Amino acid sequence: MAVHIRLSRSGTKKRPFYRVMVTDHRNPNGGRFLENIGTYDPREKVAEGTQPAIKLDAERLAYWRSKGAQLSSTVDRLVKHLPKTEEAK
Repeated sequence: MAVHIRLSRSGTKKRPFYRVMVTDHRNPNGGRFLENIGTYDPREKVAEGTQPAIKLDAERLAYWRSKGAQLSSTVDRLVKHLPKTEEAK
């Protein structure tokens, strides 16, 4: 089973909100998932910087990556923008 970590969109029209999901790659984007490990709100900014607000459970992210889970390109980009203190939590 190939496991991916990707975004699942929720929220209303013109107000997107995403969940960071661990799922089998064969499941549809809004379908079954193994675990919800965080959220991403592109409308909320961190302080006055340009970084979007992403909240992740870093321990679970590390666990799934150690098991061979692949990050989607978007999640990979968002994880790279996390401060090192956020990833360590």
